[in-house]
Amino acid sequence: MLKKRIVFLSIITLLIVSCTSKKEIVYFQNAKDFETVVNTDTFTPKFKINDILSITISAFDLEAVRPFNLVRETGGTGGTREIDYLIDKDGYIDYPILGKIKLLGLTIEEAKALFKEKLKEYLKDPIVNIRIQNFRISVLGEVNNPGTYQISGERITILEALGLASDLTIKGRRDNVMVIRDFDGTKTYTRIDLTTKESLNSPVYYLTQNDIVYVEPNKSAISASKSDGRIGTILTIASIVITTSAIIITRN
Repeated sequence: MLKKRIVFLSIITLLIVSCTSKKEIVYFQNAKDFETVVNTDTFTPKFKINDILSITISAFDLEAVRPFNLVRETGGTGGTREIDYLIDKDGYIDYPILGKIKLLGLTIEEAKALFKEKLKEYLKDPIVNIRIQNFRISVLGEVNNPGTYQISGERITILEALGLASDLTIKGRRDNVMVIRDFDGTKTYTRIDLTTKESLNSPVYYLTQNDIVYVEPNKSAISASKSDGRIGTILTIASIVITTSAIIITRN
């Protein structure tokens, strides 16, 4: 009888500790084997206020292009680097020779086309390269490594962002991840369910610069937080009972 009680108490203890179901932690649960999903997404990031841009103009005539690429000294070492441009509160940058240029709301390709149009009277067949220097996202909440991450490319998916944060913890809700997005001072809050394949078509599947991804705790985590003391007491008592019973059996 004592052995049966020990087994029973052990099972109860495991159930208390392992109360998260498979349904809560598996991604894309309704995706079928070998199913093909056509990506119809046309998302392209657009410039926002306070974006910092690296803009480089190239052309066959190096002397003609020099005035468009201003440089500054770096740390008194004699080296130089091209200056960056900040999109101001009105959506403009102040560019050499070309003056004020409004970039707010444009994509990178649209901005390149605008520059080429303005450069036509100065340069023949100019090449324009533009990069967002402050493209970063923050991942907070129930992830293994919360923090802010610098992004080197032009866009990133929410799955890649969670990958940077070493994925969700077992306590994170995968069916209700929130993305906080700021555009021109207006914040939007959008939730995405990563347990379904439909999340691939969410408007926040691709993140924009300075997005915040927040993973909230699941019910088991909240319950555990509320009753840490009670569960701790139960586990302690269960441990004492199991240990005591084992000693009794050994002595008999």
